[in-house]
Amino acid sequence: MSWELWRLIKIIMSKRIAQVLMHDRLAGLLIQDEDGYHFHYDGDYLAAENPEPVSLTLPLSEKPFHSMTMFPFFDGLIPEGWLLDIAEKSWKLDARDRMGLLLVCCKDTIGAVSIVPLIEEP
Repeated sequence: MSWELWRLIKIIMSKRIAQVLMHDRLAGLLIQDEDGYHFHYDGDYLAAENPEPVSLTLPLSEKPFHSMTMFPFFDGLIPEGWLLDIAEKSWKLDARDRMGLLLVCCKDTIGAVSIVPLIEEP
């Protein structure tokens, strides 16, 4: 394995990446890394006819959004109460691991937005 390939794999594995789907179409990527959280709209999504923002707080933009904490819109997708308790116990997750909860609990949400891990964790 080349050094460049190894370096690229290491960079990808140090981040947690989720595909954000809007009506089952890729709208963008949500990334968690050592600098916080980043949301980027997909270029093809922005170029499509009548794209919708995933949230009013994340308007359509070619520029990425950055936050040190989980974006409130995505945090709001995570279950609460007894359903959160079940998720924590079933997947052995910490309630403070907002990205982990988002990745395992939000593949099939009530609304138009779904969250799908880019790389499934074992």
